[in-house]
Amino acid sequence: MQLTGAQIVIECLKEQGVDTVFGYPGGAILNVYDELYKHQNEIRHILTSHEQGAAHAADGYARSTGRTGVCFATSGPGATNLVTGIATAYMDSVPVVAITCNVTVPLLGKDSFQEIDIAGITMPITKHNFIVKDITKLADTIRRAFQIAQKGRPGPVLVDIPKDITAAKTEYTFRKAEPILPVTETIREEDIAKAVKMILAAKKPYIFVGGGAVISGAQEELAEFVKKTDAPVCDTLMGKGAFDGTKELYTGMLGMHGTKTSNLGVSDCDLLIAAGTRFSDRVLGNAKKFARKAKILQFDVDAAEINKNIRVDACVTGDLREILKRINEKLPQLDHAEWIARVMEHKEKFPLRYEAGALTGPFLMEEIYRATGGEAVIVTEVGQHQMWAAQYYRYKNPRTFLSSGGLGTMGYGLGAAIGAQVANPEKQVINIAGDGCFRMNMNELATAVRQRLPLIEVIVNNHVLGMVRQWQDLFYEKRYSATILDDGVDFVKLAEAMGATGYRATSCEEFREALEKALAADGPVVIDCIVGSDDKVWPMVAPGADISTAFTAEDLKQNKERG
Repeated sequence: MQLTGAQIVIECLKEQGVDTVFGYPGGAILNVYDELYKHQNEIRHILTSHEQGAAHAADGYARSTGRTGVCFATSGPGATNLVTGIATAYMDSVPVVAITCNVTVPLLGKDSFQEIDIAGITMPITKHNFIVKDITKLADTIRRAFQIAQKGRPGPVLVDIPKDITAAKTEYTFRKAEPILPVTETIREEDIAKAVKMILAAKKPYIFVGGGAVISGAQEELAEFVKKTDAPVCDTLMGKGAFDGTKELYTGMLGMHGTKTSNLGVSDCDLLIAAGTRFSDRVLGNAKKFARKAKILQFDVDAAEINKNIRVDACVTGDLREILKRINEKLPQLDHAEWIARVMEHKEKFPLRYEAGALTGPFLMEEIYRATGGEAVIVTEVGQHQMWAAQYYRYKNPRTFLSSGGLGTMGYGLGAAIGAQVANPEKQVINIAGDGCFRMNMNELATAVRQRLPLIEVIVNNHVLGMVRQWQDLFYEKRYSATILDDGVDFVKLAEAMGATGYRATSCEEFREALEKALAADGPVVIDCIVGSDDKVWPMVAPGADISTAFTAEDLKQNKERG
C-alpha cells in the first residue's frame, strides 16, 4: 500500500507498540503532526512547554516502564532543544527514540531557515542516529532505531527526516516488531566458572549494584545471588531499587555521598562483585586507592566498560539477569557470618543522621516515605535534594527512583515526572526539586496542569544553589559566588498562576498537612518547603580522596577541636 512518509512514521510507531509521544510541533514536522491528529485515538500526544521537557518526559516514561520513550521536535531550535535530554538519556542508558524533521533535501547544507545538522550535533550522545534522505528506507530506519535503542545496553537514537520525505510516497508493508532478546552470546562458561571460583574463595565479599541491574530486570536473580553469597550490598544512584533497600544486608549508597558503612566495607572487603555498574568517578573517589584490598569481579553487558575506569581481576560480559541466573545455579549456600557481623557493626555505629525537629531535606524524604508506604515513584532534579532522596527514601523495587546520574541535569525532574505519571497513572509520582532546579523547568508545570496529572512537586527551597554552596563552604572559604537565590520568587503564587495547587511549609507539621492534602488531590500540587541555606549532605568524600575517608559534620567538629 502506498503511504506518505508521515503516514509511515505513525504506522511504524504503531508497529512498535508506542502509545504515547511527547513533543512540540513546528513547520518542518507539520506533516507528521497532521497524520498524528488522525491517529489520536491510538497514540496519545503530550504537548510539553519546551522540547527539552519532551525529551525528559520520554526519558521518564522509559525509565519507569522499561519501554522505549518517544519524542518529536521540529527542525533547528526545536531539534537542538532536545540535545540536553538526549545526552541525559545517553549517560544513563535510557532507551529513547527522538524523531526530528528538517528542511527539504535540496535545502540541506545551505543554511536554510531553521536548518541544523542535528545528526552531526547528536552523534557523540546517541547510540546511533540517522538522516533519512530516501523515502524507501524510512520504515526500516525507524524499525532499526527502536532495535538499537533497546538492544544490549540501551540508549537514545535520533531519526532526522527532511520535510519532503514526510510528503513523498512509497510502498509500505506492515511488519511485526522484532522481539528484543537479551545479550547471551558473549557469556562464556569459562568466565562463569572463574567468577564462581572467586566467590567461593572470598572471605569478605561485597556486592556493588548499578543501573544495569534495573535495566536487565534482574531483581529476583539478584536477591537470590545475595542470599546465596551471604554478602552485604551497596548500590549506585542508578541502582536504587534493584536490591530491596529495606533488607538488613543493604548498607546504602557507595561513593562521594555514600554511607560510611558502604565506603568502609568496600575498602575492607577481599572481593568486590560489581553488577551492572560502570565505576563512575563519584563512586571511585581516588581510583588508585579504591577497594585496594579486594579482587574485583565485574558483570556488565557492555564490554567497553570492562577495565575502563578501574582494573578488574575477572569479568563476565552479557545480560546481567542471565549471568546471575547461571551463577546462582552453580553456587552453594555460603556463610560469611563473621564478615556480615562486622559490617552490621558499622551500620549500627554510623547511621545516617540529621537534626530532629527541624524542617530539613532528610526529614522531607523520610516523611514522604512514611506517607506513601515506600510505594511512590520518586523523581529528582540534581543537587542536595537528589542525594537526600537517594539516602533517606528506601527503594524496595526497581524503576521507582528516576534521576539524572551521569549528566547531572538540573531541570530534568519535572519533565521526567510527567513522563512517569503518564506511563503509570495508577502510581503516585513525586518530583523532588531544589529551588534552583525548579526555576529551570517550572514551565512544565503548565503541561502537568493541562494533562490533569496528579503529580506532586516538592521544592526543597533553601534560597541558594545548595550543592554548589556546600562546596564553596567546605573548599572555597565561604566565597558564595553566584549561588544566592533569595530574590523573592513566590512558588506558591506561581503554582496557582499556572493552575496548580500550591502550599508552603515552614515546619514539619505544616509539611505533613500539605503532603496529606497533596496525596488526596486529583491534579498537580506544589509544596514549597523552606529549609536552611547551610544544610549539607552528609557523609561526604572530598574530591580525589579515598572513599574510606568519608566525613560528617561531627567529624569536622572533632577535627577542629583537636586543632
